Amino acid sequence: MTNQRDLLKRLFNAFKPSEPLKPGSSVYVNCQDVRGDGDVITDLAENIKLSDNNTCQLYAGHRGAGKSTELLRLKKHLEDHGYFVVYFAADEKDINPEDTEYSDILLACTRHLLEHLKQANPEPLLDWLNARWSDLKDLANTEISFKNLDIESQISQYAKLTAHIRAEPSLRKKIRDKVNPNTESLISALNSFISEGKKKLSSYSQLVVIADNLDRIVPIYQSEERTNHDEIFIDRSAQLKGLDCHTIYTIPISMIYSNHALNMKAEYDDYQVLPMIMVATPEGETYESGVAKMRKIIDKRVQEIKPNLCLETELFESREVLDKVCLVSGGHVRDLMFLMQSVIKRAGGKLPITARVVQRAITEARLSYIRSIQEEEWQVLVDVFRSKKKLNNQQYRNLLFNRCLLEYVYFDEEREKQVWYDVHPLIRGVQKFQELLQ
Repeated sequence: MTNQRDLLKRLFNAFKPSEPLKPGSSVYVNCQDVRGDGDVITDLAENIKLSDNNTCQLYAGHRGAGKSTELLRLKKHLEDHGYFVVYFAADEKDINPEDTEYSDILLACTRHLLEHLKQANPEPLLDWLNARWSDLKDLANTEISFKNLDIESQISQYAKLTAHIRAEPSLRKKIRDKVNPNTESLISALNSFISEGKKKLSSYSQLVVIADNLDRIVPIYQSEERTNHDEIFIDRSAQLKGLDCHTIYTIPISMIYSNHALNMKAEYDDYQVLPMIMVATPEGETYESGVAKMRKIIDKRVQEIKPNLCLETELFESREVLDKVCLVSGGHVRDLMFLMQSVIKRAGGKLPITARVVQRAITEARLSYIRSIQEEEWQVLVDVFRSKKKLNNQQYRNLLFNRCLLEYVYFDEEREKQVWYDVHPLIRGVQKFQELLQ
């Protein structure tokens, strides 16, 4: 029993939902062929490699679909081809996804460029901060004059500002009030620093900044049809594009389908969407190729823990029970991770995992989705389930952002790209949904 509990513990930790895979990970599964043939290398890297000018690209997809894993693959690919890449997950130390504005992102880019381009002269950025020190020193909790700080301490003030923005609601607005009127001058100072930094990167061809996890920024309504997403990615597009290097920003999938979609296409070099793994067809039939990928994602992690453990007889009591987990995830990788941890936790310390355990995990997983659905949205979900289409309004975009609606892509017999939508399988089993459907 002790050995089995130890095995379950190790299996549980093999399915960490929020941990992206490192490039070259032995458990990585290429799902390009069941995701509409999209590939981050072809879609994003080639634009950078072919362009004579700086590019600014957007990368969208449902939260938890695997964007960070793909962007880390992209980072490694670009580095292997001679690029210097500054990658950061913005929500870890820099922004608060529940309350984000453009200036927060600009300060985050500034902090990470300062930390990575250590050979460059930081003077332009330090001069910018020194000119505003009388306004900002109270927020930095120091009475020391800026010039009396050593260079490392001066540089660290940018990290302090982003830390306050992320964690201190009382200081967040005060910092923005000081920074917002001066974003143009900060971009100018940052570009002077970047220009100096690129001269020091003699062994690298170009500089690329990847700002990840901006897709987690929660929409805050400024009017009936406008949110902070519009302010950040549309109104401030010139500033987002303004850095003197290649840039890639992740954005909420709902922005791709806003009424500003054409503006975004015109403003940015390109945007790409990472769809779900297709585990069912638009007609509602099981798509075996996609389910096989989901099984492989599970199997690769299991084999790392216990080689030769059979998924269909030793981990689960049957192939049917295993496939139920794959199908109810909707092809959403993070939900698959959550479901696997849930069934392992509920296994009662023994294998194989039974149908009863899986059903209990599914019932629990449904609750978070049910709580996110507004009363008037239930009929919208039923309409999408029937039509496999969505309308371009805020209600539908909210359901995309909350992952109640999932996007899928495939190529038809004429090799035309087909995009379709479905209700998350966890929601489809809810009694209220079934009653409205009938």
